[in-house]
Amino acid sequence: MANRFESVPEVIERLRGVDYLSDNNIAGVVYLADRLEKPVLVEGPAGVGKTELAKAIAQSTGARLIRLQCYEGLDESKALYEWNYKKQLLRIQSDREHETSWSEVESDIFSEPFLLTRPLLEAIRAEEPIVLLIDEVDRVEIETEALLLEVLSDFQVSIPELGTIKGNQIPVVILTSNNTRELSEALKRRCLYLHVDYPDLEREKDIVRVRVPEIDDELAEQVARVVRSIRELELKKAPSISETIDWARTLLYLGKKEISPEVIGDTLHVLLKYQSDITKARKELVPEEPTAARS
Repeated sequence: MANRFESVPEVIERLRGVDYLSDNNIAGVVYLADRLEKPVLVEGPAGVGKTELAKAIAQSTGARLIRLQCYEGLDESKALYEWNYKKQLLRIQSDREHETSWSEVESDIFSEPFLLTRPLLEAIRAEEPIVLLIDEVDRVEIETEALLLEVLSDFQVSIPELGTIKGNQIPVVILTSNNTRELSEALKRRCLYLHVDYPDLEREKDIVRVRVPEIDDELAEQVARVVRSIRELELKKAPSISETIDWARTLLYLGKKEISPEVIGDTLHVLLKYQSDITKARKELVPEEPTAARS
Protein backbone atom coordinates (compact mmCIF):
# COMPACT_ATOMS: atom_id res chain seq x y z
CA MET A 1 0.00 0.00 0.00
CA ALA A 2 1.46 3.33 -1.08
CA ASN A 3 -0.21 5.64 1.47
CA ARG A 4 0.58 8.79 -0.41
CA PHE A 5 -2.37 10.48 1.29
CA GLU A 6 -3.56 10.04 4.87
CA SER A 7 -7.14 11.23 4.33
CA VAL A 8 -9.56 12.74 1.84
CA PRO A 9 -9.12 16.25 3.32
CA GLU A 10 -5.37 15.86 2.87
CA VAL A 11 -5.91 15.06 -0.81
CA ILE A 12 -7.96 18.24 -1.18
CA GLU A 13 -5.37 20.30 0.67
CA ARG A 14 -2.35 18.98 -1.22
CA LEU A 15 -4.03 19.31 -4.61
CA ARG A 16 -5.01 22.86 -3.71
CA GLY A 17 -1.38 23.49 -2.84
CA VAL A 18 -0.57 22.94 -6.53
CA ASP A 19 -3.54 25.07 -7.70
CA TYR A 20 -5.92 22.17 -8.43
CA LEU A 21 -9.27 22.66 -6.72
CA SER A 22 -10.89 19.28 -6.22
CA ASP A 23 -14.22 18.51 -4.63
CA ASN A 24 -14.94 15.70 -2.16
CA ASN A 25 -15.87 13.30 -4.95
CA ILE A 26 -12.60 13.74 -6.84
CA ALA A 27 -10.51 13.67 -3.68
CA GLY A 28 -12.34 10.61 -2.39
CA VAL A 29 -11.60 8.59 -5.53
CA VAL A 30 -7.95 9.66 -5.54
CA TYR A 31 -7.63 8.62 -1.88
CA LEU A 32 -9.20 5.21 -2.53
CA ALA A 33 -7.08 4.65 -5.64
CA ASP A 34 -4.01 5.20 -3.50
CA ARG A 35 -5.19 2.84 -0.76
CA LEU A 36 -6.57 0.13 -3.05
CA GLU A 37 -3.74 0.49 -5.58
CA LYS A 38 -6.24 0.68 -8.41
CA PRO A 39 -6.13 2.75 -11.61
CA VAL A 40 -8.71 5.51 -11.99
CA LEU A 41 -10.77 5.91 -15.15
CA VAL A 42 -11.75 9.57 -15.36
CA GLU A 43 -14.54 10.35 -17.79
CA GLY A 44 -16.20 13.64 -18.64
CA PRO A 45 -16.41 16.38 -21.25
CA ALA A 46 -13.20 17.70 -22.79
CA GLY A 47 -11.60 20.50 -20.84
CA VAL A 48 -12.89 19.83 -17.31
CA GLY A 49 -9.47 19.11 -15.81
CA LYS A 50 -9.07 15.35 -16.19
CA THR A 51 -5.50 15.54 -17.48
CA GLU A 52 -4.70 18.30 -15.01
CA LEU A 53 -5.73 15.97 -12.18
CA ALA A 54 -2.94 13.55 -13.07
CA LYS A 55 -0.44 16.40 -13.33
CA ALA A 56 -1.58 17.78 -9.97
CA ILE A 57 -1.26 14.39 -8.24
CA ALA A 58 2.26 14.03 -9.62
CA GLN A 59 3.23 17.52 -8.53
CA SER A 60 1.68 17.23 -5.07
CA THR A 61 3.36 13.88 -4.35
CA GLY A 62 6.73 14.69 -5.90
CA ALA A 63 6.29 11.92 -8.48
CA ARG A 64 7.44 11.90 -12.09
CA LEU A 65 4.61 12.06 -14.62
CA ILE A 66 4.84 9.57 -17.48
CA ARG A 67 2.24 10.22 -20.17
CA LEU A 68 0.94 7.92 -22.87
CA GLN A 69 -1.03 10.09 -25.28
CA CYS A 70 -3.52 7.82 -27.04
CA TYR A 71 -4.58 8.21 -30.66
CA GLU A 72 -6.13 6.14 -33.40
CA GLY A 73 -3.50 3.73 -34.68
CA LEU A 74 -1.50 3.56 -31.43
CA ASP A 75 0.10 0.14 -31.22
CA GLU A 76 2.40 -1.90 -29.04
CA SER A 77 5.55 -0.40 -30.56
CA LYS A 78 4.53 3.10 -29.43
CA ALA A 79 2.86 2.20 -26.13
CA LEU A 80 5.01 -0.61 -24.69
CA TYR A 81 8.27 -1.32 -26.49
CA GLU A 82 9.86 -2.06 -29.83
CA TRP A 83 13.12 -3.53 -30.97
CA ASN A 84 15.80 -1.26 -32.37
CA TYR A 85 15.82 -2.68 -35.89
CA LYS A 86 18.64 -0.48 -37.19
CA LYS A 87 20.88 -1.53 -34.34
CA GLN A 88 19.90 -5.17 -34.85
CA LEU A 89 20.76 -4.91 -38.54
CA LEU A 90 24.15 -3.42 -37.76
CA ARG A 91 24.80 -6.24 -35.32
CA ILE A 92 23.94 -8.82 -37.98
CA GLN A 93 26.05 -7.07 -40.62
CA SER A 94 29.01 -6.90 -38.25
CA ASP A 95 29.01 -10.68 -38.16
CA ARG A 96 29.39 -11.19 -41.91
CA GLU A 97 32.24 -13.59 -41.44
CA HIS A 98 29.87 -15.89 -39.52
CA GLU A 99 32.23 -16.20 -36.62
CA THR A 100 29.22 -16.45 -34.38
CA SER A 101 26.41 -18.94 -34.74
CA TRP A 102 23.01 -17.61 -35.79
CA SER A 103 21.44 -18.75 -32.53
CA GLU A 104 23.93 -16.62 -30.61
CA VAL A 105 23.33 -13.63 -32.89
CA GLU A 106 19.57 -14.05 -32.56
CA SER A 107 19.84 -14.28 -28.80
CA ASP A 108 22.00 -11.18 -28.78
CA ILE A 109 19.79 -8.95 -30.93
CA PHE A 110 16.73 -9.70 -28.81
CA SER A 111 18.35 -8.69 -25.54
CA GLU A 112 18.16 -5.57 -23.38
CA PRO A 113 20.65 -3.42 -25.34
CA PHE A 114 18.40 -3.64 -28.41
CA LEU A 115 15.15 -2.82 -26.58
CA LEU A 116 13.51 0.60 -26.95
CA THR A 117 11.18 1.35 -24.04
CA ARG A 118 7.93 3.26 -24.53
CA PRO A 119 5.80 4.98 -21.86
CA LEU A 120 4.14 1.89 -20.32
CA LEU A 121 7.38 -0.08 -20.02
CA GLU A 122 9.19 3.03 -18.84
CA ALA A 123 6.64 3.36 -16.03
CA ILE A 124 6.96 -0.31 -15.07
CA ARG A 125 10.73 -0.08 -14.85
CA ALA A 126 10.87 3.24 -13.04
CA GLU A 127 12.63 3.26 -9.70
CA GLU A 128 11.33 6.64 -8.55
CA PRO A 129 7.66 7.45 -7.67
CA ILE A 130 5.53 7.60 -10.81
CA VAL A 131 2.13 8.88 -11.89
CA LEU A 132 1.17 7.16 -15.15
CA LEU A 133 -1.25 9.15 -17.30
CA ILE A 134 -2.97 7.25 -20.12
CA ASP A 135 -4.62 10.18 -21.81
CA GLU A 136 -7.75 9.97 -24.01
CA VAL A 137 -7.86 6.18 -23.92
CA ASP A 138 -11.15 6.27 -25.85
CA ARG A 139 -9.18 7.26 -28.98
CA VAL A 140 -7.48 3.88 -29.36
CA GLU A 141 -9.11 0.89 -31.05
CA ILE A 142 -10.59 -1.75 -28.79
CA GLU A 143 -7.82 -4.17 -29.84
CA THR A 144 -5.24 -1.76 -28.46
CA GLU A 145 -7.11 -1.62 -25.16
CA ALA A 146 -6.10 -5.24 -24.65
CA LEU A 147 -2.47 -4.11 -24.43
CA LEU A 148 -3.36 -2.16 -21.33
CA LEU A 149 -5.07 -4.92 -19.39
CA GLU A 150 -1.95 -6.68 -18.12
CA VAL A 151 -0.44 -3.37 -17.11
CA LEU A 152 -3.59 -2.21 -15.32
CA SER A 153 -4.26 -5.43 -13.43
CA ASP A 154 -0.77 -6.62 -12.46
CA PHE A 155 1.46 -3.72 -13.50
CA GLN A 156 3.62 -6.01 -15.55
CA VAL A 157 4.29 -6.65 -19.21
CA SER A 158 5.19 -9.85 -21.03
CA ILE A 159 7.87 -9.66 -23.72
CA PRO A 160 8.18 -13.01 -25.53
CA GLU A 161 11.95 -12.76 -25.92
CA LEU A 162 12.65 -11.54 -22.37
CA GLY A 163 9.82 -12.93 -20.25
CA THR A 164 7.61 -11.06 -17.81
CA ILE A 165 8.82 -7.74 -16.47
CA LYS A 166 7.09 -6.77 -13.22
CA GLY A 167 6.84 -3.25 -11.91
CA ASN A 168 8.96 -2.22 -8.97
CA GLN A 169 6.04 -0.30 -7.48
CA ILE A 170 2.33 0.30 -7.95
CA PRO A 171 2.07 3.87 -9.18
CA VAL A 172 -0.96 6.12 -9.39
CA VAL A 173 -2.49 5.40 -12.81
CA ILE A 174 -4.97 7.84 -14.33
CA LEU A 175 -6.83 7.01 -17.54
CA THR A 176 -8.86 9.80 -19.12
CA SER A 177 -11.73 9.48 -21.59
CA ASN A 178 -13.88 12.06 -23.37
CA ASN A 179 -16.59 9.46 -23.97
CA THR A 180 -16.15 9.38 -27.73
CA ARG A 181 -16.79 5.62 -27.59
CA GLU A 182 -17.72 3.00 -25.03
CA LEU A 183 -14.74 1.39 -23.34
CA SER A 184 -14.54 -2.36 -22.80
CA GLU A 185 -15.93 -3.97 -19.66
CA ALA A 186 -12.54 -5.61 -19.08
CA LEU A 187 -10.83 -2.24 -18.86
CA LYS A 188 -13.54 -0.69 -16.70
CA ARG A 189 -13.45 -3.65 -14.31
CA ARG A 190 -9.81 -2.94 -13.51
CA CYS A 191 -10.39 0.70 -12.61
CA LEU A 192 -12.14 2.92 -10.12
CA TYR A 193 -14.54 5.23 -11.92
CA LEU A 194 -14.67 9.00 -11.63
CA HIS A 195 -16.91 11.31 -13.61
CA VAL A 196 -15.76 14.91 -13.78
CA ASP A 197 -18.17 17.49 -15.14
CA TYR A 198 -17.95 21.25 -15.55
CA PRO A 199 -17.61 22.88 -12.12
CA ASP A 200 -20.50 24.69 -10.50
CA LEU A 201 -20.50 28.47 -10.32
CA GLU A 202 -18.68 28.81 -7.00
CA ARG A 203 -16.02 26.23 -7.81
CA GLU A 204 -15.27 27.75 -11.20
CA LYS A 205 -15.06 31.17 -9.60
CA ASP A 206 -12.60 29.76 -7.04
CA ILE A 207 -10.58 28.13 -9.84
CA VAL A 208 -10.35 31.48 -11.63
CA ARG A 209 -9.26 33.20 -8.41
CA VAL A 210 -6.56 30.59 -7.78
CA ARG A 211 -5.23 30.41 -11.35
CA VAL A 212 -5.49 34.16 -11.99
CA PRO A 213 -4.65 35.66 -8.61
CA GLU A 214 -4.63 39.23 -10.00
CA ILE A 215 -8.36 39.14 -10.69
CA ASP A 216 -10.77 40.54 -8.08
CA ASP A 217 -13.65 38.60 -6.63
CA GLU A 218 -16.37 40.49 -8.50
CA LEU A 219 -14.82 40.08 -11.96
CA ALA A 220 -14.08 36.39 -11.27
CA GLU A 221 -17.75 35.84 -10.47
CA GLN A 222 -18.81 37.64 -13.66
CA VAL A 223 -16.45 35.44 -15.67
CA ALA A 224 -17.87 32.28 -14.12
CA ARG A 225 -21.47 33.41 -14.69
CA VAL A 226 -20.95 34.33 -18.35
CA VAL A 227 -19.10 31.08 -19.10
CA ARG A 228 -21.85 29.14 -17.38
CA SER A 229 -24.50 30.85 -19.51
CA ILE A 230 -22.50 30.12 -22.70
CA ARG A 231 -22.25 26.44 -21.76
CA GLU A 232 -26.04 26.28 -21.60
CA LEU A 233 -26.23 27.04 -25.34
CA GLU A 234 -26.20 24.23 -27.86
CA LEU A 235 -22.64 24.56 -29.16
CA LYS A 236 -20.21 22.39 -31.07
CA LYS A 237 -17.72 22.86 -28.25
CA ALA A 238 -18.45 24.40 -24.86
CA PRO A 239 -15.72 26.48 -23.20
CA SER A 240 -13.27 24.43 -21.14
CA ILE A 241 -11.91 25.45 -17.77
CA SER A 242 -8.58 26.35 -19.35
CA GLU A 243 -10.42 28.63 -21.79
CA THR A 244 -12.24 30.25 -18.86
CA ILE A 245 -8.84 30.98 -17.33
CA ASP A 246 -7.53 32.31 -20.64
CA TRP A 247 -10.55 34.60 -20.89
CA ALA A 248 -10.04 35.92 -17.37
CA ARG A 249 -6.41 36.69 -18.20
CA THR A 250 -7.48 38.32 -21.47
CA LEU A 251 -9.85 40.64 -19.63
CA LEU A 252 -7.06 41.70 -17.29
CA TYR A 253 -4.64 42.31 -20.17
CA LEU A 254 -7.31 44.49 -21.82
CA GLY A 255 -7.80 46.41 -18.59
CA LYS A 256 -11.44 45.43 -18.18
CA LYS A 257 -12.95 45.84 -14.72
CA GLU A 258 -16.37 44.48 -15.61
CA ILE A 259 -17.95 42.46 -18.39
CA SER A 260 -20.33 44.28 -20.70
CA PRO A 261 -22.06 42.82 -23.78
CA GLU A 262 -19.50 44.67 -25.91
CA VAL A 263 -16.61 43.06 -24.05
CA ILE A 264 -18.19 39.65 -24.51
CA GLY A 265 -18.64 40.28 -28.22
CA ASP A 266 -15.04 41.41 -28.67
CA THR A 267 -13.49 38.45 -26.80
CA LEU A 268 -15.71 35.47 -27.59
CA HIS A 269 -12.95 34.01 -29.77
CA VAL A 270 -10.98 33.28 -26.60
CA LEU A 271 -13.76 31.05 -25.28
CA LEU A 272 -15.17 29.54 -28.47
CA LYS A 273 -13.31 27.95 -31.37
CA TYR A 274 -16.03 27.54 -34.00
CA GLN A 275 -17.43 30.50 -35.93
CA SER A 276 -20.94 29.02 -35.72
CA ASP A 277 -20.61 28.90 -31.91
CA ILE A 278 -19.37 32.50 -31.79
CA THR A 279 -22.27 33.64 -33.96
CA LYS A 280 -24.79 31.81 -31.80
CA ALA A 281 -23.32 33.11 -28.53
CA ARG A 282 -23.12 36.67 -29.87
CA LYS A 283 -26.75 36.49 -30.89
CA GLU A 284 -27.76 35.35 -27.40
CA LEU A 285 -25.49 37.52 -25.28
CA VAL A 286 -24.79 40.65 -27.29
CA PRO A 287 -27.91 42.67 -28.10
CA GLU A 288 -27.99 44.14 -31.58
CA GLU A 289 -27.82 47.88 -31.82
CA PRO A 290 -31.09 49.38 -33.02
CA THR A 291 -30.98 50.35 -36.68
CA ALA A 292 -31.32 54.08 -37.32
CA ALA A 293 -34.86 55.16 -38.18
CA ARG A 294 -35.32 56.30 -41.75
CA SER A 295 -35.91 60.02 -42.13
